[in-house]
Amino acid sequence: MVVSRRLLLALVTLVFSIPTLAISQLETSVDRNPAVEKEYLVLTISADDDVKTGDLDTSPLLKDFIVGRTSVSRSSQTVNFDSRKQTRWQILLAPKHAGTVLIPSLRVNGVESTPIELSVVAAGSQPQQMKNLFIRTSLSSEEAYVGQLIIYRVKLFLAVDLQRGLISAPDLDGAQIKQLGEDVDTTEIFNGRRYRVIERTYGIIADQPGELTIDGTGFSGDVLVQGSRRGGIFSFNESRPMEARAAKSILLINPIPNEYHGEWLVSDLVALNEDWPEETQEYRVGNPITRTISLLAVNTDETSLADIVIPVPQGLKAYPEKPARKTMMRDKQMVSQLTQTLAIVPTKAGQYTLPAITVPWWNPHTRRQEQAMLPARTITVIDSEVAEVNFPQITNSSGTNTADYWPWLSLIFATLWLATLMLWKKSFGQVKQLTANQTDSASTLDTTDAVSSNDSVQRGASPVLRVKQGTRLSTLEAACNEGNPGKILTALQAHYSQQYSRAMSLADIAGLSADLNQAISRLQISAFSKQQTPVDYQMVIEAVKLSKNKKVQQRSSALVDLNPK
Repeated sequence: MVVSRRLLLALVTLVFSIPTLAISQLETSVDRNPAVEKEYLVLTISADDDVKTGDLDTSPLLKDFIVGRTSVSRSSQTVNFDSRKQTRWQILLAPKHAGTVLIPSLRVNGVESTPIELSVVAAGSQPQQMKNLFIRTSLSSEEAYVGQLIIYRVKLFLAVDLQRGLISAPDLDGAQIKQLGEDVDTTEIFNGRRYRVIERTYGIIADQPGELTIDGTGFSGDVLVQGSRRGGIFSFNESRPMEARAAKSILLINPIPNEYHGEWLVSDLVALNEDWPEETQEYRVGNPITRTISLLAVNTDETSLADIVIPVPQGLKAYPEKPARKTMMRDKQMVSQLTQTLAIVPTKAGQYTLPAITVPWWNPHTRRQEQAMLPARTITVIDSEVAEVNFPQITNSSGTNTADYWPWLSLIFATLWLATLMLWKKSFGQVKQLTANQTDSASTLDTTDAVSSNDSVQRGASPVLRVKQGTRLSTLEAACNEGNPGKILTALQAHYSQQYSRAMSLADIAGLSADLNQAISRLQISAFSKQQTPVDYQMVIEAVKLSKNKKVQQRSSALVDLNPK
């Protein structure tokens, strides 16, 4: 028992007498020397023990380097009962400037590493065929005018696999910049080496004259490269962050020339196109003509295209739609288009000449003002089979698209035309029937109406018989009670066509009295305009009763303003 205790005490003493393993050295190395300014290299630091990750302080590196990600790995090896442990840090560093830069000594648990003197060459001094990643830029012109679109192309050349990355747009003072289209991914052979090329196109428009410096275009991301040693996290495919910057570009911006006249537009080429729906040059009064004019400009932003002024002579009314703008890329050039569509409605017959349309523009290559032009066009308008129409000029002060009125105007034309044909047919049929049944119908006549009819016959008037006032107004009163303006207008035409034994248009009825004119105006507005107007239906009936035996007066228009003030 005593021997066992002495043996245990001896073993404990032996264990505590063995010196504790501790870090004894730090080894440092880099994967490249010389290095390139702002390009990442790998700094490896190895400690001969198992050390906590946070025991390494990397803050001394921040003075001369951009510090990227840090990876830590641990390993343990036993040979002949001899156990060895290792902790390894791999740090991505990018030198901030060229020259001789010292990687300072780093400390772990009181042990310092050996400093490394690093030679850093300036960015761009290394032959590009030796680089794994670089950027090239180009401008469509080294000189431009205020408002002129300059194409700025950025090409990212990659000889390594890209994990993720971002191409940053340059910051510009006194100019607008926006990306045009999507990135294009291709491959190119450059100096005998194949590269993956990612191309991005920007459009730059200067707002003021002077020198414009384009700087700041760059790439930042992660790539995969083949490691320089075997074993470890960076052995075969190393994920390494990389950056690249494009060289500065200086663009000279000229002011607007004093000799230029008109709305300023600078472009490589400007053209005007016209589209007519029909080949014929003869049109009818009241039939709308749709005219579409397109303005095309090469290497010009769509916002630089001013609205097209399209004049029309008297006797024609124009109803323009809101201009449409769009931009497209054609053969690596940006083409902007402005499309202006308007409806031209003839209001009277005759021959009209639509004036020529011109758009001035400045040619930066010839340095002179030019004009895009559409020649004048002559059309012939013939009378329509319906009464001459005076169309109101619909304004768009509220911002509503005037094209919204066309369905209503078309409905008016169709309704008047069909109503006229139907009423003529109905009127002749009623006259024939009433004449044939004159004797049978006499008993239904009012005494006053009968006397008036006999007097009319004696004076040589038409022998057409008229029904009682209550019978004539029954359909009209029913439409008024229903509160349907469209039916009321139709009933008014039927009523007066029967009363006057001929087809009566709304213009004819409105000419009978001021009350009827006002009533028809309110009914048309309520039926066809977006701006609803209340109608006094009792006033309509009273106006009809008071207009009895009125002489028909021809009006110049059967329509009222659909957009009343």
